[in-house]
Amino acid sequence: MPRTDLNDLQAFRSVATERSFTRAAAQIGVSPSALSQTLRALEARLGLRLLTRTTRSVAPTEAGERLLRTLGPALDQIDTGLAALGDLREKPGGTIRITAAEHPADSILLPALQQLLPDYPDIKVEVEVDNTLLDLVAGRYDAGVRLGEQVAKDMVAVRIGPDIRMAVIGAPSYFARHPQPKTPQDLTDHNCINIRLPTLGGLYAWEFEKGRREMKVRVEGQLVVNTAPLLNKAVLAGLGLAFVFEDQVRGHLEAGRLVRVLADWCPPFPGYHLYYPSRRQPTPAFALLVEALRYRR
Repeated sequence: MPRTDLNDLQAFRSVATERSFTRAAAQIGVSPSALSQTLRALEARLGLRLLTRTTRSVAPTEAGERLLRTLGPALDQIDTGLAALGDLREKPGGTIRITAAEHPADSILLPALQQLLPDYPDIKVEVEVDNTLLDLVAGRYDAGVRLGEQVAKDMVAVRIGPDIRMAVIGAPSYFARHPQPKTPQDLTDHNCINIRLPTLGGLYAWEFEKGRREMKVRVEGQLVVNTAPLLNKAVLAGLGLAFVFEDQVRGHLEAGRLVRVLADWCPPFPGYHLYYPSRRQPTPAFALLVEALRYRR
């Protein structure tokens, strides 16, 4: 026997249940004549009459009643299964993998996740802290977090943080032994704590700007580190000057544990962005994460 289309069986159930081609056709969204033709074709393929038709009514035959008893629960189960798939598609869930540098992971991602995840237990987020510029596709990441100026042009970029400022800082104990620098060039006479860039393996050149003047200074010192926590501990211990994100040391500055210099040479610049491939089709979970991170002034 030729395979019967599921839609034809759904059509039969509608007519047998409604006892009317007109009502069943309206329910399905086809014309009564088209529905009648569908049922006649189904009966022809089965070799059985399923419906008794009169000018005033439609009723299932004995074969039709038997098919309806068998077919009804099966079709209901299919409808339930399809509805469940729809719920899964709409229900926020699944794992989202993000690569982020240490600073935004701590200052932006974690606070947002603290607000989001308790309300959506089916969402899982894996954050890989890495200060290098990883390939999202090759690394199978859903998104990355970087400064706006580091995001490739072919990516969708969503701003997730305010403008950022850098700060040249030192401990009072350090400045008790050394004069405060007045210009970025003065830093060459100071013991500066360098940080090694993971991307190139080189030392980071401190970048300054004032008006239209831009300047990079390659500083020297006795200590080189590659993590922000170690850098902050070293500068608090008076081992030298450091160039850090302002928000990382704001508490120390306000408490007087650190002193800021050259503030007029450190203007704000665009902050962090969440970025992902433009061809990515956002899932409900990913869309929720984007909205939770989106920066609102």
